Amino acid sequence: MNKKNIFSTVKLINYYKFINYNLIYNNKAINRYKKDNFEISGNKAEKLIKLKKSILSLNNCDLKKHGKNIVFSDGNPNSKIMLIGEAPGANEDAEGLPFVGRAGALLDKMLAAIDLDRNKVYISNIINYRPPDNRRPTNEEIRRYLPFITKHIEIINPKVLVLLGSTAMNALIGNDVVISKMRGKWIEKQFGNCKTSVIITFHPAFLMRQPAQKKMAWIDLKMIRDKKI
Repeated sequence: MNKKNIFSTVKLINYYKFINYNLIYNNKAINRYKKDNFEISGNKAEKLIKLKKSILSLNNCDLKKHGKNIVFSDGNPNSKIMLIGEAPGANEDAEGLPFVGRAGALLDKMLAAIDLDRNKVYISNIINYRPPDNRRPTNEEIRRYLPFITKHIEIINPKVLVLLGSTAMNALIGNDVVISKMRGKWIEKQFGNCKTSVIITFHPAFLMRQPAQKKMAWIDLKMIRDKKI
């Protein structure tokens, strides 16, 4: 078998592993993520600590009052790839980490399909506390937390910013766009001192409800894989 055929076969295997992923889960959070001691520069570490304290000290927030834990981030703060989702669910609220429930298991599979994992990316959400009954955050809640996630992006300074789902897209790109038309495109965007390449794809929770859209998500994943950073 020549090199071209081998490469094509590997890509096909990765794709089928992704789209045929067995979505049989229980409702218990997947507590398999440890907090690695990545070597972070003192300046970046201090800024992240300060940002987290600012969120913890936020007043007049009903989400914070009812949440069990702040869900700040997971992964490698030194990564050049940052992923942003919508908001924590029940499992994330219990663990204090983003994407550790059913959607998190699929996200792990998506990352693995392009040879990434949580040690190679950095993950956060638009909202840091769980909305009741896993509802979509309100516009007021998004506006309240937007300065924090914008600052978070600036601190991490990723070369690639992956927005998972319409809530993250609308919060950071604008309400006048729809995900079906915006996904799979590179957008150059500035967040403070951070200039980054943004790509939008479907949220793993949406893909669980609409598995036919995995073929579109696979296209987006390959674009992330092939991006030179």
